[in-house]
Amino acid sequence: MRSKVAVLKTSPETVVDDYGKLMRSINYQNVIKKELETVLKVNISWHIWYPACSTEPWQYEGVVKTLKEDGFNLNKVYPTHNRTVVVDDKLGIKNNHYEYIDKKYNLKPIHLYEPEIRWIIYEPKGEMLVLNKIYPKGIKIPEFLIGKNIIQLPTVKTHVFTTITGAMKNAFGGLLSERRHWTHSVIHETLIDLLTIQKEIHPGLFAVMDGTICGDGPGPRCTEPHIKNYILASADQVAIDAISAKMQGFDPLTIDFIRIAHEKGLGCGDPNEIEIVGDDISEVNFHFKRDQDTFASRGQKAIYHGPLKPFESLLLRTPLVPWSYLASKLFHDYYWYPFIGRKRVKKIMETKWGELFRKYKI
Repeated sequence: MRSKVAVLKTSPETVVDDYGKLMRSINYQNVIKKELETVLKVNISWHIWYPACSTEPWQYEGVVKTLKEDGFNLNKVYPTHNRTVVVDDKLGIKNNHYEYIDKKYNLKPIHLYEPEIRWIIYEPKGEMLVLNKIYPKGIKIPEFLIGKNIIQLPTVKTHVFTTITGAMKNAFGGLLSERRHWTHSVIHETLIDLLTIQKEIHPGLFAVMDGTICGDGPGPRCTEPHIKNYILASADQVAIDAISAKMQGFDPLTIDFIRIAHEKGLGCGDPNEIEIVGDDISEVNFHFKRDQDTFASRGQKAIYHGPLKPFESLLLRTPLVPWSYLASKLFHDYYWYPFIGRKRVKKIMETKWGELFRKYKI
């Protein structure tokens, strides 16, 4: 069966309801069965609200409202969050205004880390490209996720390691522990392994992507926000990432994780073989740029792929590792955002999307 990606043009006035039209246009209930529990994998890439960086509140509400209207029991719908060594998910819930939606729909956030959630060693049935080598003692995943539907909630943006980040990358936080940075040198293969695991543990797998405000630059955090007013959805994680990449101006099959997934039959990465449902995007090209870096990302790439590669284990897998967490936090939270990012946020806050964001504040 040919992969389908739904794409709709939207506006701040209609976006929440438009998410319902989007999801229903490709019959999401054929994949996400209401009798099963459903996980919403919210993406918090920063505990500061920065446009296009994390799941947008209207994206989150649009999906929840659609599920409620279509008869899903919201007591069996779980918004889930992961933290990182440099991102506080509980602060992110507040600053990204998810609290408003949790309160409105009586949702209880689930935090995917111990001791709140039990992690178990999982033995994949499918071939692993790298994870079994990176974690020779066993690949640990949250037991909570097994047997539940999952809806990934990424945004349209570029990324310093993977060119673009989307549905496939959204599983990176939920399925891997805080030592997930061990995989950065083989990130493309890691995303393939994670998609293989997802297909084994989730009875229903779906993605809803926000492109109302898109990020171009050294993402996920240090991008330039651009208002584009698009939203996307698909049951094929590879296809939605491919269409997002194409809209951003990239050839999807030149991006390794999309190409490998396509070659392995995990989804469709060739836009010529994907059916677009909804708006015509044949002429859409955001002209985003590839391989953009910050001072911080250049340092990371020097460790993962450059002259510091021989010292990767010493720097990132020994008691010396806290230096990297501190360096990242100092750069992003205390230099980049105050001196660069805040001006960009102010500009967006003067638009209709900024007005809508303010409405979600408790």
